[in-house]
Amino acid sequence: MNKMETTEKAQVITAAELLEHWQGHRNLTRKLIVAFPEKEFFDFSIGGMRPFAEMVLELLAIAAPAIREIATGKPEVFNEHPDHGKSKDNILQWWDKATEEINDHWKGIPTSRFHETIKTFGQWDGTVQSSIFYFMDNEIHHRGQGYVYLRALGIEPPLFWER
Repeated sequence: MNKMETTEKAQVITAAELLEHWQGHRNLTRKLIVAFPEKEFFDFSIGGMRPFAEMVLELLAIAAPAIREIATGKPEVFNEHPDHGKSKDNILQWWDKATEEINDHWKGIPTSRFHETIKTFGQWDGTVQSSIFYFMDNEIHHRGQGYVYLRALGIEPPLFWER
């Protein structure tokens, strides 16, 4: 270790760059949602996995509410079963609203808090940083399942690098 690493935490990426990276993933996930035919988005599954719409609802239940909770310190409710009316347009509108909320609340998270220990939704322990990484990892995981679904339906998914 060099002297700097022993006396302070080195910063490799800024909070703004981390948000931009996450929003790139969110943009790609949105493209995947758009690529699904309406019926299959809600009904298609393989091997007992949930339909992609249910996975997306989980992502929506986490992203904006968790960032709002981190920014404000006020507990949020984890709700992955809202009434969507089996409308992909409703879910896309929620996705876009969540994107705006994440951007707005992100500004309320000082960089100094990223190593602070938290408990999101009153259940999951971690640091602010590890929680945000989990939100991204979970999205990437479910997006991969969505890619498999689209290919099984004979639909070419969006290129994974086009964020």
